[in-house]
Amino acid sequence: MSDLRNSETVKNLMRAFAGESQARNRYTFAAGIAQKEKLPVIQAVFLFTADQEKEHAEVFYNYMKELAGETIYIDGGYPVDISQSTIDLLKAARHNEMEEYGTVYKAFGDTAKEEGFTLIGDTFHRIAEIEKTHADRFNLFTELMEKNQLFVSETETGWMCLNCGYVHQGTKAPAICPVCKHEQGYFIRLELAPYVK
Repeated sequence: MSDLRNSETVKNLMRAFAGESQARNRYTFAAGIAQKEKLPVIQAVFLFTADQEKEHAEVFYNYMKELAGETIYIDGGYPVDISQSTIDLLKAARHNEMEEYGTVYKAFGDTAKEEGFTLIGDTFHRIAEIEKTHADRFNLFTELMEKNQLFVSETETGWMCLNCGYVHQGTKAPAICPVCKHEQGYFIRLELAPYVK
């Protein structure tokens, strides 16, 4: 049986825990910027992703339960993504998620498997794939904002108000929801809305 206490894997678990914890906070901060810019849809995207990062942190942390009460010393580099621009924060988030997907978690997973921690290695590889999903989501909303298509479509589509659920059909989200009177920033393309067919 492999010794987690004296492994590189335990350090990688703690690095991942620290990284996921920081990502959660960065996305929570970014959600606040999106709110200030009257973009509740982007705020919701950041908070949705922040909740998933919290779960990743918990998964990594729980692998270290046999070391409860100990201190694990690590080194690591973590991004400082401070901006008052939602689009800049989306771009930074995409970059960081791609880094976790493309290099960091794959390497951590490979190391874990080499050290005999197959389950931990599989978890790193699976979470790497989730980070790719996060990157793709951030990229989609970045592109919509850059093309000025966050609330405009070239073809008729459905737009859902995230506040009350009202669905509008058209090429543009309403400036104000006719039901709850919330501003356009609450509307999301129906195909991107949560829990719809």
